[in-house]
Amino acid sequence: MTQTHGGLSITQLTAQTGFGPDTIRYYERTGLLPPAARTAGDHRRYDERAVDRLRFIRGAKRLGLRLGDIGDLLALRDTGTCPCEPAASLLRRRQEEIDAEITRLTELRGQLAGMLTAIPGPACPDPAPGTWLPAPAPPPRREVIL
Repeated sequence: MTQTHGGLSITQLTAQTGFGPDTIRYYERTGLLPPAARTAGDHRRYDERAVDRLRFIRGAKRLGLRLGDIGDLLALRDTGTCPCEPAASLLRRRQEEIDAEITRLTELRGQLAGMLTAIPGPACPDPAPGTWLPAPAPPPRREVIL
């Protein structure tokens, strides 16, 4: 850590990026954000690269990427290597996860629509046991061997 007089305070960084101070400190502890320079009074000071990095993290999180994946992309980015192929692979995987979730939600929507259709309307009778949800299965019987 180097000592500095300039740079952004954590409050200023928070205002520019929308991340809270605890999140910024967490990202620093986990390596997503490099350690900040410090003032003589041990206050953190961030440069514009921290703003750019946090904006990248926000965009990646918005896409649903996990922090570990974001860290991998940032590590590649830091080496100067083009992160396009690894990013494309991560985004394809995330797209597959979203497609699976859409399928699951579509099935759930169909089940809800079926339940709504089965509701008789204003003259709704009292529900009979077991008509809304299937009865729970009885617990398995245990045999006692003597």
